[in-house]
Amino acid sequence: MQFNVPFFPEQASTAAKQVDYIYLFLVAITAFFSLLIAALILFFIIKYKEKPGRKAEQIHGSMLLEITWSVIPLGISLVIFIWAAWLYVHMQRAPANSLEVYGVAKQWMWKFQHSGGQREINALHVPIGRPVKVTLISQDVIHSMFVPEFRTKVDVLPNRYTSLWFEATKPGTYHLFCSQYCGTKHSAMIGQVIAMTPEEFENWLASGKAEGSSASNGEKLFQQLGCVTCHRADSAARGPNLMGLYGHPVKLTDGRTVIADDNYIRESILVPNAKVVSGFQPIMPTFQGMISEEDLFQVMNYIKSMGDQQQGGPLNNRSNPDQIRENELRHIQDQMKQQETAPQKPAGKQK
Repeated sequence: MQFNVPFFPEQASTAAKQVDYIYLFLVAITAFFSLLIAALILFFIIKYKEKPGRKAEQIHGSMLLEITWSVIPLGISLVIFIWAAWLYVHMQRAPANSLEVYGVAKQWMWKFQHSGGQREINALHVPIGRPVKVTLISQDVIHSMFVPEFRTKVDVLPNRYTSLWFEATKPGTYHLFCSQYCGTKHSAMIGQVIAMTPEEFENWLASGKAEGSSASNGEKLFQQLGCVTCHRADSAARGPNLMGLYGHPVKLTDGRTVIADDNYIRESILVPNAKVVSGFQPIMPTFQGMISEEDLFQVMNYIKSMGDQQQGGPLNNRSNPDQIRENELRHIQDQMKQQETAPQKPAGKQK
């Protein structure tokens, strides 16, 4: 059902109709009771107009009336609450097969990065018929990404990832606004979401200038920054093994357990001592000021792309049990070799 109302934006996503339905329901309920109350006021004014000899009578109330005008609004409120809560949860949980895009908001532009390495400024190309999850962060102040035709909006915060998802239903070019006042050029912080057929989108991806995928670029950064020297799966590891880390619970030194999501990984890179993994020392240096938000996205995609070596349970070990035994055996062998090659001290000086 399409509402051809002039002040309604076009419905161009799967969630747009549901948002419009609940909005129209609220408008209808408000209009109904407003007109009902106005009509009753007018009726009582005419019916009980003051006349000579008429005296006001004291009314002590009616239990049936009290129950009626309490239960009916309660029932309507519960319907609105349950409907809105269901819609909110649906719009907050992106499907598992969503196409992931990362975005950075800054005064005064939008910068987007696809997993294939393609980058855009003030434009976002997406396919129709497939859910798209956009993970966002602000480089300076609070912004807000708003696409009216998709009926979706989310605040974009500094130092914290937020996300929204949508599924475009028809090809076209749609408005992208910042709906949070963010400075002198706030009104100029606009962009476009270009919804394309899957074939057109694949052609656009192929024609884009991308120097490797986001994950492969993240792997290069992982090595350039020296992360590989500590986060490894052998006996020389001084940091947790990152294989299978993303999306799993992580046990910390203070006894807490957290989920290794985007915000956890970002905080661990920039403020590594905030949440130290159980079994490890807080020796990791901070990379604050050394890595941009775009590069953080790439490192995160690389960590996500790592194979899952753990199956359930907190990832507070360096590897899986077989790898741990192999590492321990290798560590013992290394110690034996060191003892064999080390110069022998005189017997009289040995304790």
